[in-house]
Amino acid sequence: SKRDYNILFKEASGEAPASQIKAFGDTWQYNVEAERAREEISDIALQYGCPKLPLMIDGFVDVLGRNDVTAYLVMMAIRLLELKRVLKPTGSFYLHCDPTTSHYLKIILDTIFGAKNFRNEIIWKRSSAHSDAAQGRKQLGQIHDVIFFYTKGNDWTWNSQYIQYDEKYIKDFYRHVEPETGRFYTLDNLTGPGGAAKGNPSYEVLGVTRFWRYSKAKMQKLIEEGRVVQSTPGSVPRYKRYLDEMPGVSIQDVWTDLNPISSQAAERLGYPTQKPEALLERIIQASSNEGDVVLDPFCGCGTTISVAQKLGRKWLGIDVTYLAIALIESRLRGQYDLKPKTDYQVVGVPADLASALDLFRRDAYQFQFWALTLIPAFPAGGEKKKGADAGIDGVLQFRDAGIAGTTLKTQQILVQVKGGGVSVNQLRDLRGTMEREKAALAFFVCLETPTKPMLQEAVAAGLYKSELRGVSYPRLQIRTVEELLSGKNFDYPQREAATWKQAARAGARSTQVEMDY
Repeated sequence: SKRDYNILFKEASGEAPASQIKAFGDTWQYNVEAERAREEISDIALQYGCPKLPLMIDGFVDVLGRNDVTAYLVMMAIRLLELKRVLKPTGSFYLHCDPTTSHYLKIILDTIFGAKNFRNEIIWKRSSAHSDAAQGRKQLGQIHDVIFFYTKGNDWTWNSQYIQYDEKYIKDFYRHVEPETGRFYTLDNLTGPGGAAKGNPSYEVLGVTRFWRYSKAKMQKLIEEGRVVQSTPGSVPRYKRYLDEMPGVSIQDVWTDLNPISSQAAERLGYPTQKPEALLERIIQASSNEGDVVLDPFCGCGTTISVAQKLGRKWLGIDVTYLAIALIESRLRGQYDLKPKTDYQVVGVPADLASALDLFRRDAYQFQFWALTLIPAFPAGGEKKKGADAGIDGVLQFRDAGIAGTTLKTQQILVQVKGGGVSVNQLRDLRGTMEREKAALAFFVCLETPTKPMLQEAVAAGLYKSELRGVSYPRLQIRTVEELLSGKNFDYPQREAATWKQAARAGARSTQVEMDY
């Protein structure tokens, strides 16, 4: 899709900040990793029961070339093989995509899951109609995405879903009202379609002989219950069907009734590809029961996880960035009061000093992101993913009273993360930045143990007194990664203030499996 995915943070006032940090880019490139994935597909396709998949992938590359599209298809194919492997025999698989590559993905899915296990191509209307004609657009507006629905076999979990009848349908078809009860009803056909050829019995009902849908005993019971109506003598009896007994209209494969997430929606977190909870509710309710396991291998801001939690399912989520995982943890805490290590496990993030050091050596930038989530603080730099940060890696904010003790003012805390060697000069630079930016506090996060001169420099920076709380805090504070991992965090006002925008609170229902990085 070649789009960048932001993580939405919030100001201390609750407003969205002017700029966001790009968590990662969904841009695929055909490089050595894609070639390795293509080679791995050739190695494992036969043992995974998909012997023709390598031929299919080779065909795509030969016809389309080595480019972003084929890189995406190769990387998805290797993941789709694994997803089929872990899917239960009664499980269902849903893949959401846009029309750019849906036709290619359909062929790959048919090859992996088998064309006989294709169930539906769901058309989801993801946005309202719009026109770009004024900008010179010479094609139709694109307002839908595609959701492919496959199963692993012929016996899968399924719970039919319904939507309410619209008013016109009720007015046209349920126009009769029962005087005694006020219940709306319609009169439906009782005759057996296909007659004797379909095994329908023939007998007389209220003076009329026909082939009927029900046995003679069942028909007599319906008559006694007042469910058989003969409007005039000699007319064919009909079945009285009450509106309040009907579940609604069975869901079809075109979904136009799910509203997009508006800018004012309570569930909106600002994640660019965030899907409405109603969409995931429909899918999860249709294809699972309470206590079943739901896996989202690209869980983003965690909508699938949140809905699975609300519906009493166990869940597993996987995402590629530490920021996304931290956002989901914030969501679980804010909506359900869930606590890590107690209610769920996070796998794949550093849990001790050794693994933190390993992350720093492998990817210093991701180490910085991860360290900021321990506080938590949001990354500085707005839309810039990498580059000069003027000594500031992260920012925290809180609301405090001014000198007069009345007007609330947003105060800033600057955060710097160092994974390599540390020195007192770094503390002095951070202190100077704090003064220049007129920040209330500054935090220094490091892997190594701070030196004595560094500790002295931190003390020399003095105290910040919160007029609102009547408490003083060291202006310049140092914490090692090991201290943060052990639960010794920084001291500052509004310690529990949310860093990310919070979704609407919901009730907790299920026990979790794990969330993976």
